[in-house]
Amino acid sequence: MKATYYGQSCVAFDFDGHEVLMDPFISYNPLAKGVDVNALLPEYIFLSHGHQDHVADMAQIQKNSQATVAAIVETAAWVRKQGVPDEKVIEFNLGGTIVTSFGTVKMVYAMHTNSTPDGQYGGFPVGFILHSGNKKIYFAGDTALTMEMKLLADLELDWAFLPIGGHYTMDVDDAVKAAEFINCDKIVGVHYDTFPPITIDKVNASEKFANYGKTLYLPAIGESIEL
Repeated sequence: MKATYYGQSCVAFDFDGHEVLMDPFISYNPLAKGVDVNALLPEYIFLSHGHQDHVADMAQIQKNSQATVAAIVETAAWVRKQGVPDEKVIEFNLGGTIVTSFGTVKMVYAMHTNSTPDGQYGGFPVGFILHSGNKKIYFAGDTALTMEMKLLADLELDWAFLPIGGHYTMDVDDAVKAAEFINCDKIVGVHYDTFPPITIDKVNASEKFANYGKTLYLPAIGESIEL
């Protein structure tokens, strides 16, 4: 199994041949110019919420791949409006778990806002717990630090993908606390450096996680890490 980072919060998982794409925002990201969107052919696309920097390439990638798109109910309604066939849309809600070809995905709480690119209400922002084989992965989506994260502490998470850029989401300091709350030692940072307000000091960020016995992974755009 591996994860490939495509900038902002866009991550592709390869679960033993099952390709899963999270929050596709690539062609509009100036830092991801070397990534060919048309080469991405996932089996599933998951959307944590409807903001442009998480959904901009959803329609094109779905059309190319015929992927199934999964999101909270209101964001899923927007997905259908983009021309995605109903049979290729999975709508579910907080606390719900779906069964997929690669394992299960549970929708969990995130603290943020959510509207779709056309300005409509997008429902709650969310995170996901992906369970494939013997791996449990927390993809937090855009979120502030919340006490609800402590509810994940007993899941024995192998990896967590946490926003660390601040300004719109948790910053590095809060993400360290989040890692403590969820009891996870392997953290992949997302949602940073794309725009000036969310630029971070990578060395300092890594040191802060290390001070708490955590490892912060900051893969380059297009780089993969083994899970």
